[in-house]
Amino acid sequence: MSFEPSAASMRRRLLHGSLAGLAIGTVGGLIGLGGAEIRLPVLIALGFEALPAIIINRVLSLVVVAFALPSRAATIPFAEVAEHWRVIATLLTGSLAGAWTGATYATRFASRTLFRAIAAMLVFTAIMLVLGDDPDLKHMAIDGTVRLVVGVLAGFIIGLAVALMGVSGGELLVPTLVLLFALPVKLAGSVALAVSLPTLIVGFARFGRDNTVAVVRENLTFLGVMTAASMLGAFLGGQLLGIVPASMLLPLLGAILVMSAWKIWRHGSASGQ
Repeated sequence: MSFEPSAASMRRRLLHGSLAGLAIGTVGGLIGLGGAEIRLPVLIALGFEALPAIIINRVLSLVVVAFALPSRAATIPFAEVAEHWRVIATLLTGSLAGAWTGATYATRFASRTLFRAIAAMLVFTAIMLVLGDDPDLKHMAIDGTVRLVVGVLAGFIIGLAVALMGVSGGELLVPTLVLLFALPVKLAGSVALAVSLPTLIVGFARFGRDNTVAVVRENLTFLGVMTAASMLGAFLGGQLLGIVPASMLLPLLGAILVMSAWKIWRHGSASGQ
């Protein structure tokens, strides 16, 4: 399920993993993301196959989301997030079902199929990020029941992404909250985290019924190092929220996602499985 590196290779893997975890955790804490779309290509570059990388990614996403939400509370209080409980409930209705469905079928996909599905989702995510950051783009002119239905459907699609990629879904949730529910981008980040946390737990619980979770036990040292770095990064990002405008990072993040999609697509083609 993962290659067996030498001692020197393991040290390099731990070093690169910790640096990546710190950087990705910081971005996640700042914008309101789990950072998994950026982390996934890193895990693949470090030698993990698609499904093990997704499982490790899910664990690390859960850590970043869990620490980012309270770390952002000084700028975006929990009470302000709770005021939008209807929005959270709408998206969760779809995302929990999507996470369960996606986790059910992820283990049945061939590695090549999974890589290409991941690449397509990354490109879609990048497009959504650019749209969500456009200051001239107003939120969708829908309301009432139509917005409720669209919100549930959007949540379901995001839940599928959470399960299939091991992501928190924040990169999709933030633009959705901005476009569909007209939330300010910083508030959208915290609301997205509130939706991501239970969605991740459901997806991970479904994977827990399969033998694939053995990869967690096989990579405890790597997970421990990258988890610690991710926690520190999420805390730092949360502290930076009141200083750095998150909207400045979204176009750059979109470009990173497109490059990541290209790398993953090439990796899937090379695998030929």
